[in-house]
Amino acid sequence: MTINRRVTPGGWQTKVPAITATFWIIKVLSTTIGETVADYLAVSVGLGPAVTDAIMFALLVAALIVQFRTRRYTPWIYWLCVVLVSIVGTQITDFFTDVLGVPLYLSTAVFAVLLAAVFAIWYRQERTLAIASINTPRREGFYWAAILTTFALGTAAGDFATEALNLGFRNGTLLFGGLILATWIAFRLGAGQVLTFWIAYVLTRPLGASLGDLLTQDKDLGGLALGASVTSLLFLVAILVLVVREQILVGRHGVAEKNAGPSGGRGQDYAWAGVCALAVVVAGFGLSLVQGSSPGTDPQADAALTTATGTGPSAAAQLVHPTTRLGNLSKFAVIVSDVQGKVTSNDLVGAKTRVKDLEVAWDNAEAGLKPRDATRWHEVDDRIDAVLTALRSAHPTQAACAPAVADLMKTLNTFDGV
Repeated sequence: MTINRRVTPGGWQTKVPAITATFWIIKVLSTTIGETVADYLAVSVGLGPAVTDAIMFALLVAALIVQFRTRRYTPWIYWLCVVLVSIVGTQITDFFTDVLGVPLYLSTAVFAVLLAAVFAIWYRQERTLAIASINTPRREGFYWAAILTTFALGTAAGDFATEALNLGFRNGTLLFGGLILATWIAFRLGAGQVLTFWIAYVLTRPLGASLGDLLTQDKDLGGLALGASVTSLLFLVAILVLVVREQILVGRHGVAEKNAGPSGGRGQDYAWAGVCALAVVVAGFGLSLVQGSSPGTDPQADAALTTATGTGPSAAAQLVHPTTRLGNLSKFAVIVSDVQGKVTSNDLVGAKTRVKDLEVAWDNAEAGLKPRDATRWHEVDDRIDAVLTALRSAHPTQAACAPAVADLMKTLNTFDGV
């Protein structure tokens, strides 16, 4: 069956995909891919946040130029833009939080207001917010502005829920998944299609982030210990399969009209989306059973378990009590011990480099550790901040750095598990 293509006088066709099961599966998976790729470039490759931000922004601009020059929905271009918007939207929120120090509740409120403003201006100009009506350059401009804002809002709201409210990534996955289910039920009961779409679109961002943490975090933090690289590969394969299928169907059937259903049939759409989602879940649990939380699952985890001087995790067990309310903090103590050794030998440059591993490992574990004991987490976090401040000052000195590192190590050693 060939679906008639709805074309405007200017020659433009609908520029976005039909809202199907495939759409939502790709959306959630691309959200996680976007975040892990940015982290990989900034940390593992060593480009740093500033260079990574510049690269991602430039790639997004280039992809959007290609997207705007097309005259109909082209799956590979569209979803490339979504992945890049996911990365940039996340980086915008991180800039407000990490660089400017804006509280998460405030950034959530600001992005919510900005999104409302985008919708208000969009509706005033076009008299519609319908996704299937994206068939002119101006409407597409409003659409991508809204998409970018939803990613920034979703990141802020998700971080606020899982970190500031101490829900953690496991509860976050259940919470945001439940909210999306409730939104779908509301739609089925007669709630507006446009309203429920945009609510669900915002919620998929924190769901994807929580799901990514669930897969990548160590088992002692409640995750499956797959690591960012394995998780990204799994999700990327699933995305490629679904996007290639979309590209083939668009070439065969054309661009679906509003309410016409997915190209190739709704049954096949559910089947393909379901099989890909199930394959990711099965592969994830299978690899988790094989890999566990052993070294080698992820470069960041390895950095937390092995020091530059050859100290291993067995030595870390002697540095702190192996069990506390926060869990096993041995891998963090390994890095602190290494930093302390470098400060003692007055190798402040080496200590500054090594302390980055501590910062990354601690930040990555926040969603898993903080919900267990927020008071103890803040106690350690404050002392880590003191060490970072001392080592990263304009003119660091051994006299200033040594007490800060010693205080952090003392704090880890005094945890008695109660």
